[in-house]
Order: sequence, then structure tokens, then C-alpha cells
Amino acid sequence: MTAEAKRHVIVIGASRGIGLGLVEEYLRRGWNVTATSRDLARAPRLGALAEAEPARLFLETVDIAEPDQIEALAHRVSRNSFDVVIVNAGIMGPAEQDADCVSAAAAGLLFYTNAIAPIHVAKRLAHLVKSDAGVIAFMSSRTGSVAAESNGTKPLYRASKAALNSLTRSFVADLKDKAITVLSMHPGWVRTDMGGSNATLDVAASAKGLADVIVARTGTKGHAFVDYAGNEIAW
Repeated sequence: MTAEAKRHVIVIGASRGIGLGLVEEYLRRGWNVTATSRDLARAPRLGALAEAEPARLFLETVDIAEPDQIEALAHRVSRNSFDVVIVNAGIMGPAEQDADCVSAAAAGLLFYTNAIAPIHVAKRLAHLVKSDAGVIAFMSSRTGSVAAESNGTKPLYRASKAALNSLTRSFVADLKDKAITVLSMHPGWVRTDMGGSNATLDVAASAKGLADVIVARTGTKGHAFVDYAGNEIAW
């Protein structure tokens, strides 16, 4: 049994892709895992893992775009104490990403889901995170860096991740005396439904890197914007 065994992580948005990869990675490390999905009936791999690991994997349903569901989730898990909270859920947004073409409804859903809802989740779960050694990790993206060079693709998605980074800074300021570490994390360009088949990383490599960085950063406190290899990213 490793030194990481018996710790507890909650992964928000774990039905597929990087979220599912993180569930598998933490189970391999011996952690207890709570994993959420909008619709568990459409998450067969997650269900199969829960059947194989009933004592260590606990499934919950939540759509983070629905505030009432976030409140209900927070109540259901309120008896837990988490070492790590990972807010992974997010969407790419509309196929048409030009700011002068997108509808108000599509833009609103994108920014609410990617920027506002993750902060709502974190605020409702922050009191369950262990002080000093706890971590809250938001799945951001290097594309959300305003300082980084941009090729101009998917500007609305980029803007939603930049908004998440900005709101996370405010979230950290509001934590005041709660001594936890907060990370905004870039998972790399990963072969998922969102990343596409030409991406350079597979899910397992990204998930392992993200988990390694979370371990390495545990106890450092403050807020950092880092990638899956531990490299800091300019805001």
C-alpha cells in the first residue's frame, strides 16, 4: 500500500475523457474516489468501475449548470473529508465561435458552465477540504492564458477558461485563512472527444501527470496555473 492510499478525492465531471482517466488513476493509487456525472446511465465505464471497486468508488449525479443540483450534491457528500477536489466538468461551447455570431443563450451556457459553475461547486465543497494538506484543482487550459500566444481558434472557449482563471483568483482571495492549495491546471492536448484524434497525449498520460502535480503541489498553499508536467503557465 502506497503513502497515498486511503486518501479521498472527488472528481466533478468523470463520465469520460480526462475526468474518467483521473478516476482510474486515483483508483490505481489506492485512493477512495467520489465521481460525478450528469447522467450515470450514459457513463457505462464509470458504472463498471464502481461495480469492480464498490468499497472505494462512490458515484454521484450532478449537472453543474443547475445550481439546485450543486446544493444537493454538497449536502449528500457533507459527511466526507476530501484531500483533493477536482472540478473537471466543462463544455466546448457552440460550433460557431465568432463573438459576433453566437447567440446570447449559447454564450451564456458556455460561460456559466465553464467559469461560474466550477466556482459555485468549489465554494460549496471548500469546507470539506482538509486544511493545510488539501487541494482544489480546476481544469483550466493553456488557451485561457491571456499572456500566451493565440492562434485565434475557439475564441469563446478560450475566453471562458480565462474567465474561470480570473474567478478562481477571486475565489482564492475569499478563502482568507483556510490554508489549502488551489491549482488551475492545463491537462495538455489530449485525445478525447474535445481534444480530437490528432492530440499529442493519451488520457492515461495526462491523468497521471495531473495527479503527480497535485501530489507535488500539496501543502504549498496559494494559487498556481500549471500544466500536467508541473510547468507554470503565464496568466
